[in-house]
Amino acid sequence: MTKKVVLASSNRHKLEEFRAILRGWDVVFASEAGFTDEVEETGRTFAENAEIKARAVCKALGVPAIADDSGLCVDALGGAPGVYSARYSGGGDRENRALLLKNMEGVKDRRACFVSAIAFVFPDGKIIRAEGKTYGEILPEERGEHGFGYDCLFLSDDLKKSFGEATEEEKNSVSHRGRALRALEAQL
Repeated sequence: MTKKVVLASSNRHKLEEFRAILRGWDVVFASEAGFTDEVEETGRTFAENAEIKARAVCKALGVPAIADDSGLCVDALGGAPGVYSARYSGGGDRENRALLLKNMEGVKDRRACFVSAIAFVFPDGKIIRAEGKTYGEILPEERGEHGFGYDCLFLSDDLKKSFGEATEEEKNSVSHRGRALRALEAQL
């Protein structure tokens, strides 16, 4: 029997990744389950933000809820954009990538990692947490048409190509979110 969990996100790319990796769970958007409020991410860490979102949806709907907060951390930028990855430039994905490239001009140390923190909250108050990381470097220009966010600028150490060049299966096998979800699944 498939169990249902509400994803505290409106990002369809995240929903696809959650569904591909969390087999045995029927993952649905919070809006599909009747939750339409905006949850403010006031945490200082990925883990805090994931828990804030999952708790808000679980409390409002009385059903299990899952949330992820993730982002790109660039060594030469002191970990930026970090928890502000999605709103780094104040614009969308294209603007975020452009700002990152501008901030990386002339920088030799291009090491970076993607981080994903996941919180799975149950109506009885139980919470399961997991985190995943994947390492690589920032490319000087975009490569690939797949993925979203910073994927076409992130050269994966594992894949030896950008996430933007990787298939969904390749990316999910080594991605930060894939690793976090598999760690979470092991706890479930």
